[in-house]
Amino acid sequence: MIFLSAIFIIGLSGITAQIIVLRELLVNFYGNELTIGIILANWVMLEALGVFTAGRIIERVKNKLNVFIALNICFALILPFAVYFSRVFKGVIGIPFIEGVSLSVIFISSLIINLPLAFLHGALFSSGCKVYSLSSGESARAIGRMYAWEILGTIAGGIIIAYLFIPRLNSFQAVFIISILDIVLSALLIPSKKIKYAFLILAVLFTLVFNPLAGYLQELSVKKQWGVQEVLDYRNSNYANIAVTRKVNEYTFFYNGIPVITTPFPDRQFVEEFGNFPLLFHPAPADILVAGAGIGGLIREALKHPIERLDYVEIDPMIIKMLKKYPTPLSEVEFGDKRLNIMNTDPRLFLQTSSRPYDVILVGLSNQSDLSFNRFFTEEFFALAKKRLKPGGLVALWMPGSLTYLSRELRDLNSSIFNSLKAVYKYVRVIPGDCNIFIASDSSAILQVNPALISKRMAKAKIPSAMLIPDYLEYRLSKKWLDWFNRELSQATQELNRDLRPVAVYENLKIANKKFSPHLSRVFNYFNYLNLKSIFFLVLLASLVLIFICRIKRSLKIPVAYAIFTTGFFGMTANLLLIFAYQVFYGYLYQKISLLTAVFMAGIAAGSILLTLNLKRIKQDGRLFIGLEALIAAFSLSLGFIIAGYGMHFNQAALFLYILLFISGLLMGLEFPLAGKIYLGRKDNVGSASGILYAGDLAGGWLAGILAGVVFLPVLGFFNTCLLMVILKLSSLVLLFVSQKKLTDREI
Repeated sequence: MIFLSAIFIIGLSGITAQIIVLRELLVNFYGNELTIGIILANWVMLEALGVFTAGRIIERVKNKLNVFIALNICFALILPFAVYFSRVFKGVIGIPFIEGVSLSVIFISSLIINLPLAFLHGALFSSGCKVYSLSSGESARAIGRMYAWEILGTIAGGIIIAYLFIPRLNSFQAVFIISILDIVLSALLIPSKKIKYAFLILAVLFTLVFNPLAGYLQELSVKKQWGVQEVLDYRNSNYANIAVTRKVNEYTFFYNGIPVITTPFPDRQFVEEFGNFPLLFHPAPADILVAGAGIGGLIREALKHPIERLDYVEIDPMIIKMLKKYPTPLSEVEFGDKRLNIMNTDPRLFLQTSSRPYDVILVGLSNQSDLSFNRFFTEEFFALAKKRLKPGGLVALWMPGSLTYLSRELRDLNSSIFNSLKAVYKYVRVIPGDCNIFIASDSSAILQVNPALISKRMAKAKIPSAMLIPDYLEYRLSKKWLDWFNRELSQATQELNRDLRPVAVYENLKIANKKFSPHLSRVFNYFNYLNLKSIFFLVLLASLVLIFICRIKRSLKIPVAYAIFTTGFFGMTANLLLIFAYQVFYGYLYQKISLLTAVFMAGIAAGSILLTLNLKRIKQDGRLFIGLEALIAAFSLSLGFIIAGYGMHFNQAALFLYILLFISGLLMGLEFPLAGKIYLGRKDNVGSASGILYAGDLAGGWLAGILAGVVFLPVLGFFNTCLLMVILKLSSLVLLFVSQKKLTDREI
């Protein structure tokens, strides 16, 4: 039972290491959820390498328990250093924290940081399987039982991270607790009493220096991460990482590494234009809604107008708390106005549940490089905002631009938003510039607004502005800029930016890679031609090659291993798609990612335990395996119809997403131990078999992680990505049908 408890702790420590490193890397990658796939893909690839390597070596090692204990202790000692490096790696390679990175840097850095942890965690699984099979006298069931206990630990870890570690502890406090647990469990497994006591003393010493050392590493890593910037505050909320820096008397508030508010000296041109133009395009604005990033200038400009009420919706209460903790004359003026009403909730949820109508809705955020912000720039959001506008009301947002040159990627980015607005509103007015202001309404009055009318409305309302003078208005609203902008967009994409096909996120990724890694820009251009037809022919070609090999080898190992590979691809893709769907529907993932992962793992554990308990009673394992393959294909198709067809109806149904995650994991868990039984046959090389199958599972997950988030979701969309899973699963089904006689003969 002690050994199974150690396996449980290994599962718990694995998910803790994975999630904490992932969260630290997300901050360095500016919170872009699509990079989650790359980070997880590298983790599973390295874990697969560890599983495969240890699976080969452990069969030849004499003292297998000592190897297992040594691997576990190494994992415990390396964990805090991996977290430290995941926070400071930009500075180590000479990249300032506030500078973006390309996908190649994301891939390489996450690969290096995950290397020791993931490799050791994978090696622990293979060596643990062999140790447990020798002690229990089981073979095929040992793989399933180990798999189940590890995942039970993963489930517990996901819950602990979400509800204990994230709200109450910093990253180093969390990993030190895990390291101490690993050392204690390792000590209990050591047969020698002297060595056991030595390691228990080491665990006690770790505990004694726990708080001082964790606090020191936290302070040191933040200082190294931010370089010369003075960091006043650094903490994690349930929604994101928030940092506050100071330069002289100016405060900058960072949200997952992205500067969102600067006070008391914001970008004067931006706040005066975006805070005034939309309200001046309306004849008499009274009720205003600002969605995000309002404090720090934007709200001050809006409050200059004779409005009656301004509702400011900010999803994260920690932002408001930090703004009040570090006040400036500008923020104090904004907070002190009685017309301002602050609501800490998701702007989309607020629009869906509130019945209050508005004259003007301002979207203060504008960073479509991640799904949490992109969800305020989709066709679905614009349709939701339209329902909350009074007759003649308008919605306004801003996008990055230029009056000299728009690259192809920047054209496509602006065009996808413009097309989405046009799909919902009758009229869209654009004010081009370094900041393109989009104003959309069902009233044609916004097309009639000119510099003279704006000057007249400003004078009537007595709105002070040193910038919006008549000459500047003539320049800024000149028809030549609008004609030039329209010509540029005529050559751009006609795609719409949607919740489940985030074109704008993809275009932002292309912009970042063109800037920081130009050699990858061509690759991204090729991805634009990706479609289901080309993928189908590639999978068909690969299937024909495998069928030819199977005919020659006459072995069940290839089709079974390939089926597990496609199941790994299905599991990672389904997991990522449902995590992304949660982010799109709810807007916050920072705390919930561990819980979502835990639910997925719970499904795997349930399936694995169910199959393992009944493994000896299953006689027609080949037919059951084929049936599971067909069931996964059917579920993939259903997933596409359910989420893509009815996703907007699930904004109030997070439980439904959790159920889908559980079912995805359940199907994976049911298949793995059955595959182990079929693959082993009458042989007893458990370590090697578990290594190959687990490596195949993780290799499929690696491929999905690299491609599903960065390519498949934004290029193909949610539904077509589900169809891609169906195509891949059908290919493994065909391969199994070709080998059906071999499967049937085995059962006899």
